[in-house]
Amino acid sequence: MPQDAFTLRYVIKELDNKLRGGKVSRINQPEKDELTFFIYTANGTVKLEICAHAQNCRLNIGENEKKPPKEAQSFCMLLRKHLQNAEITGVSQPGFERIAAIEFDCKSDFEQARRVLYCEIMGKYSNVILTEEGRILGAMKTATLESGAKRILFTGATYRLPEPQDKADPTDLAALEKTMEGAACSDADFIASRITGISYTTALDMEEAFSSSATAEDIFGYVAGQYFRPCVTVRNGVPDDFKVYSTRPERKDYPCLLDAQSAYYRYVLQKKAFEDKKRKLEHALHAAEKKCEKRLGIILSRLEETRDIEDVKLKGELITANIYAIERGAKQLKAVNYYDENMPEITIALDERLTPAQNAQKYYKRYAKLKRTAAALAVQRKDTEDEQAYLASIRCSLERADDILDFEEAETELASLGLIKTENQPKNKKKESPKAPFRRYECEGFTIIAGRNNMQNERLTKGLSERDIWLHTQKYHSSHVAILSGGREVPESVIKVAAEICAYYSEARGGNKVPVDYTFKKFVKKPSGAKPGFVVYTDYKTALALPEKHSELAAEE
Repeated sequence: MPQDAFTLRYVIKELDNKLRGGKVSRINQPEKDELTFFIYTANGTVKLEICAHAQNCRLNIGENEKKPPKEAQSFCMLLRKHLQNAEITGVSQPGFERIAAIEFDCKSDFEQARRVLYCEIMGKYSNVILTEEGRILGAMKTATLESGAKRILFTGATYRLPEPQDKADPTDLAALEKTMEGAACSDADFIASRITGISYTTALDMEEAFSSSATAEDIFGYVAGQYFRPCVTVRNGVPDDFKVYSTRPERKDYPCLLDAQSAYYRYVLQKKAFEDKKRKLEHALHAAEKKCEKRLGIILSRLEETRDIEDVKLKGELITANIYAIERGAKQLKAVNYYDENMPEITIALDERLTPAQNAQKYYKRYAKLKRTAAALAVQRKDTEDEQAYLASIRCSLERADDILDFEEAETELASLGLIKTENQPKNKKKESPKAPFRRYECEGFTIIAGRNNMQNERLTKGLSERDIWLHTQKYHSSHVAILSGGREVPESVIKVAAEICAYYSEARGGNKVPVDYTFKKFVKKPSGAKPGFVVYTDYKTALALPEKHSELAAEE
């Protein structure tokens, strides 16, 4: 993204117009590298986000408030101490640097001071530093001489701007002319490498804006604002970047750069939150799957040890049948296996310290123990395989998720299994937390709903009427899908659409024609004690459906 000095110049100008005269009402630090200022202005409360994250560093007008930590971090406490109720007197850009200087007039019953919050938007070197009369009061990220840093950033030190680069200042026409004098080419590579504060992406936008090779006057005019069309560019249908100016046809224009930036980061942060949540849940699920796989391996290994159970029983019976012919102290018995039609002779090992009857009892006892073990292991194997199937159904819902809402109840489900920890809910909670809506579609006057995970699948099925149509893929994990009939006859065309949606939200999405079973809800039952989302059904029909999302039919719940 072009968070260069050129783009920041417009952001700062718009922030100055928006925040000047506003008063700081609240300061939070929801993340270690992110601050949120709530500012009262003449036009209402504005939420200013200051992020010093290496990838998403920005000054942005936010929309949704992040939940602050239970204990405020020390830098947040410092800002509250010095900036609470302070008035913003201006937002400026020192030189042509990637820095925003927010100036505060701080008044109280005991003091009056002017303080400056420097927001350095410099990628991995981003930082937020509070100063008073040029002295640092505190910084989000500190640096001392011992750490080998080029700039000293600790309390009491003098704040200094980063050392200037050996590049031309684009706001100085004479410097631009001198730099470009005799240049063979003034393309994007030249602009980005020889002119300060211009990123390569902005240089490409400049190159597209000029019909011929750029001159010093062109660049000077571009930076001065001759080319201004705030927009979010789009690639493959999703936001790709926000820009001051672009000639790309795939873009969405906005009235100001702050609006374009907010729209872009809304998408970026939603995508990041989605990926972070998915990664967290998949990590917990993977650990449970590995544990389950290991337990099943042990069970199968022990079952392998019981495979000769009938052979042990046979040996006990042959010893009993031939007990008259066994001498005390014998080490083995050769006996005819009359249970086999070929009547082969087999050799049976004996314990010479035991009587023939005791040897027979030894084999019988071993047989009984193996039989008990095999029975117990069979139960454990079934329980473990059922758990594997259940975990696979959760994985299917995570893999098919396309919105962070899909994870809300899945997270609760994993927490109920003890796979993840969630924050403790208040003891005196009066209202139940809101549940994520079903996926909802409208087709030929009928409503089709689909669950997002096992918890939703159970809630969906439980809430249906007896004559509603219920659908599920055959032999594949999938969302539960239903057609709300309202007592009417449901046409085949609607069932076909619902089956395609069911196939799309299944683990068979990548297949061709997927078998989807459908029946009336009255034929769908949940066995007692079954896991969430597990049902049995009868009196069903099967449709072959091509997986189809049907976004054109999607509707809000």
